[in-house]
Amino acid sequence: MIAETVCSAVSAAGLGIAVVTAYRRRFLSAARIAAYALVPVGLVMTGVVGWLADTAFSPTAWAGFGVLAAAWLLFAGTRAVERRRTGAVRGAPADAAGTRTGGAAPTAPTSSAPALDQGRRQGKRPASGDDFSDIEAILKKHGI
Repeated sequence: MIAETVCSAVSAAGLGIAVVTAYRRRFLSAARIAAYALVPVGLVMTGVVGWLADTAFSPTAWAGFGVLAAAWLLFAGTRAVERRRTGAVRGAPADAAGTRTGGAAPTAPTSSAPALDQGRRQGKRPASGDDFSDIEAILKKHGI
């Protein structure tokens, strides 16, 4: 009885914080806080402790699972919106600047790239020494 009261109080406080956060126009954070706040109520409604005894056929338990499902949907929805807003791609490696490559600006061309592009436009093949000059300079720099 006391555990249910404490969980309900924690959920009510969390939902209050979510309302204040939404009032400040931070809707993604508010939805995430609301999702966290619904978890204790969902756990109370499912009757985790007495699951095997008498809650398997309880409508309140299934309503609790519905609340947990709503919390999960809020989590997933906010993550999807956040990824879409930032342009981040799941599993994309970070570049040298530490930013995600999904929405990163293209890098500047190297010093030999304009010369190679100009030669290609004119239909010329680059000299064989020009192909590896950058690589040779890097290897020499590292003592290889």
